[in-house]
Amino acid sequence: MRAAERELMARLPEGALMQRAAAGLAAACAELMGRVYGRRVVLLVGSGDNGGDALYAGARLARRGAGVTAVLLSPERTHPGGLAALRRAGGRALATRQKEDAAAVERAIRSADLVVDGIVGIGGKGGLRPDAAPLAELAEASRAAVVAVDLPSGVEADTGEVRGAAIRADLTVTFGTHKPGLLIDPAREYAGSVRLVDIGLSLPDEAEAEALQHADVAALLPVPGAESDKYRRGVVGIAAGSSRYPGAAVLAVAGALRGGAGAVRYVGPAGDAVIARFPETLVSDQGPKRAGRVQAWVVGPGAGDDAQSVAEVLAQDVPVLVDADGLRLADRDLVRARKAPTLMTPHAGEAAALLGVSRGSVEAARLHSVRELAERYGATVLLKGSTTLVASPGGGPVRVNATGTSWLATAGSGDVLSGLAGSLLAAGLSALDAGSVAAYLHGLAGRFAADGAPMGAHDVSESIRSAWRDVMS
Repeated sequence: MRAAERELMARLPEGALMQRAAAGLAAACAELMGRVYGRRVVLLVGSGDNGGDALYAGARLARRGAGVTAVLLSPERTHPGGLAALRRAGGRALATRQKEDAAAVERAIRSADLVVDGIVGIGGKGGLRPDAAPLAELAEASRAAVVAVDLPSGVEADTGEVRGAAIRADLTVTFGTHKPGLLIDPAREYAGSVRLVDIGLSLPDEAEAEALQHADVAALLPVPGAESDKYRRGVVGIAAGSSRYPGAAVLAVAGALRGGAGAVRYVGPAGDAVIARFPETLVSDQGPKRAGRVQAWVVGPGAGDDAQSVAEVLAQDVPVLVDADGLRLADRDLVRARKAPTLMTPHAGEAAALLGVSRGSVEAARLHSVRELAERYGATVLLKGSTTLVASPGGGPVRVNATGTSWLATAGSGDVLSGLAGSLLAAGLSALDAGSVAAYLHGLAGRFAADGAPMGAHDVSESIRSAWRDVMS
């Protein structure tokens, strides 16, 4: 972003780029408020360009009749042009370092209709400074809507980490491109809704993160042709379930049947339960080695301590998805030695066990954790969570998926995801594409199934077809 901004600023009149950003920011603020005239707006202004953007946007709102107050954290380093523009438009300024202004600052924030966060830019690290943290608390406690400039102050743009106090925004107006911290938790939950404003930057093709959209997923979904049969469409093997967890097998098969493969072979002790629910399933009790030909395997959901099945599946030269108990039982050296693609699908607790760290460490640094796992195991890793991350070994952009809903935090939901992703592997998608497309469809299916109310994993599997149709429409 900095390089792109420098290149563009060299070709534009001085201040033109900031004016573009301020125009987009002011328009978003006006739209959020609905009416500008008579509204009370407070700008939290730091020393960087985000503070300048906020001041120029505040000047635009003041000219439309808003009462605008700028709270200056570093008065001596405040953007001079922006501050002058605000004052010419009738706005006022208060300084946090002046005792006589402290009470006025608090009153202004508590009575505001809108608070604009322009404290820290994309270079901020380690949370808000002590002088800024109380302002974040006041803004959160007030009745005002909070708009962040580019990203919420206190979150880390490159990683999505939050290492201290941070602004919680209702809306983030970001410029040029999305930053990883706007897509990846825990920072994502601080961003609220995100609105992208094009300010004319020429960005490089390389990206730290990618977020698929409907059109991307539609282009990847397998669609049978006139000459297709069940074997050409792909056969997925499911080695899952146990006497204690037969439902995991049923749910994994349910996800697989709706994932585009032509047939599903089930291997394990829950064959009767699977056949009773899905009579089209090909069932075997002879173990993965004797199950018949498949184009991909799913191993681990509800498998208990069946280490033999995990080892047999990993020894086969086809793509393999490893989930749940399979993650605990899989030998890392065996995974690294595989030639065919491997897709691992841990949640934060399972990822923590594999990395030898606490769950909190994984949740606080999700981007680092998924990349570290991918490198350690030489496998593609899908890290489940409120935003699902999919990383390939050897680097490259991390896929970020945010289509899900908190209602997906329900028993068996991950088993459905595993079956769905395994079916896409069998249909010929790469591990990266299979994982990210499955997460996208699974998230949409969860939204359709829940519709604002509790639901179960079987409801998610039933809604995959609706999600598929929605993507393809």
